[in-house]
Amino acid sequence: MRWAFGRGIWDRRHAITATQTDIRAALLRRHGTTFAAELGVDPARNTPVPLFRWFCAALLMSAPISAKIALAAARALAEAGWTTAGKMADSRWKDRVKVLNGAGYGRYDERTARMLGEAAEMLRDRYGGDLRLLRARAGRDPQAERRLLKQFKGIGDVGADIFLREVQTAWDELHPFADGRVLKAAHEFGLPDTAEGLAGLAGQDDLPRLLAALIRADLAGDTAEDMLRAER
Repeated sequence: MRWAFGRGIWDRRHAITATQTDIRAALLRRHGTTFAAELGVDPARNTPVPLFRWFCAALLMSAPISAKIALAAARALAEAGWTTAGKMADSRWKDRVKVLNGAGYGRYDERTARMLGEAAEMLRDRYGGDLRLLRARAGRDPQAERRLLKQFKGIGDVGADIFLREVQTAWDELHPFADGRVLKAAHEFGLPDTAEGLAGLAGQDDLPRLLAALIRADLAGDTAEDMLRAER
């Protein structure tokens, strides 16, 4: 059994106490690589190619499939040369299917290949292939940005959450952003369960890392007590 007491956690079985700062540090040490960084993409550059690659990754990761497979598929798309909306839109559906299947994304390859093509065509035709123009059209309003993102095939609430979590390093109007899944994990770890609270704990530069760490820890089944005990 576990109780939260103020800024600490007490585990009756092991008498472990820890401040939220300790938990944050443990999360960042064990899981503090953003998904974009694992992909080799830096959204903070705020240029068309990294934004598009992260957009594709968000679309792929929003399916009920492991993050590892989704990121492998996103790398494979880039290795095929489809790093811009124009190149993706010009690619053939059967070639996208082949690349996704080869990366282990076989269960959703045909449907996702179609959505990638349609989303890329819309991005090219509506925004000149540049997601910064979507931001401009939204007037840098987070709710409008979210609404426009969800107009793309394959991007629903989950895909928008994934994209916004890490693009907030470049689109500062989003900061602080944390979606429901992250906030639920934060609550389980005894951390603030609001975006503002997590931002205050992490700082602006480390907030996306902390959000990714919470997601990764949740996927791994880690607990605050387990991580802190392992570091003693």
